[in-house]
Amino acid sequence: MTKLQVALDLLTTADALSLTNKVAPYVDIIELGTPLIKSEGLRVISAIKAAHPDKEVFADLKTADAGFLEADIAFTAGADIVTVLGSAGDATVKGAVEAGAKHGKRVAADLIGVVNRVERARELSKLGVAFVELHAGLDEQAQPGYSIQALLDDGEIAGVSFSIAGGVKVDTIVAVRDSGAEIAVAGGSIYSAEDPAAAAKALKDALSS
Repeated sequence: MTKLQVALDLLTTADALSLTNKVAPYVDIIELGTPLIKSEGLRVISAIKAAHPDKEVFADLKTADAGFLEADIAFTAGADIVTVLGSAGDATVKGAVEAGAKHGKRVAADLIGVVNRVERARELSKLGVAFVELHAGLDEQAQPGYSIQALLDDGEIAGVSFSIAGGVKVDTIVAVRDSGAEIAVAGGSIYSAEDPAAAAKALKDALSS
């Protein structure tokens, strides 16, 4: 079953807690976005994990260097999954994976900005990441002609464990599930909704249909 991950592209711990308290019943993974962690620091990881110990907490560090060190401090703060940039050097990726092994937690590689996603996804899988995140960022999604289908196609072709982030909505989440994605990541379609809890429930219901 594909898991539902909510991405919190917010800037304060208070806002993050307010939102997660509403949507937690309908999501499996709570992602702390890079801007949130930069704004609030590691304490937001600890705060969200303390509030929702039954959920996986995903720290979107997008680590580009010092892989072991950055992953280690995030895991120590309570993260269950951390991200390293897929475009980072292999040594950085290996360091993050080593930290994951130390804590018994998982590392994901974010392929944002990677040109040949299929090739790099396969390389990263061999380096030991738990899964790759096929990710179109907000700037890419805003470009004319963007389609989530390109991410789904690359995931299916790569043949490794993957998540999808970038335009996951009620009308696309079934296609994400059917592509074989381990995780569907929804951000704006939840936190920008008039009723975030109802939006999260609709996504979860669609995944289960």
